[in-house]
Amino acid sequence: MKILIVALIVGVIGLGAWQIFETWHGLKEKPAKAEQAPVTVSQLESLEGLPGGLEPSLQAAQRRGAAGLRDWLRLYGKTVRDPRLAAIELDYVVLVSRDDIGEARRVFSRVKTRTSPASPVYARIKQLEKTYQ
Repeated sequence: MKILIVALIVGVIGLGAWQIFETWHGLKEKPAKAEQAPVTVSQLESLEGLPGGLEPSLQAAQRRGAAGLRDWLRLYGKTVRDPRLAAIELDYVVLVSRDDIGEARRVFSRVKTRTSPASPVYARIKQLEKTYQ
């Protein structure tokens, strides 16, 4: 009976040590994962593809909301290139989803189809995917 109790105590101590090790190992890897964090909003604004003269008009359109971005995309969308175009269209998707989820899903699908996994906006697409599929 003593041997069973000792074995049980050793097993519990071993399991506790293993849990402490797993927790420590997870905390050790968090900084490395933070370095690979998805692109932030400020980084999305500095993506290539937007001609320099259009930045003020884009900011004005963003202040007007979904209607402003829709009009801006219709007017200047052909002159903007990915990945910046994809980022702007994803902003539009989020804004228009409050009023017209069908339009949001159409635009999201179009952006997702043409965006490769190597794109800087791909992480944001994955983040929004469950909402707009």
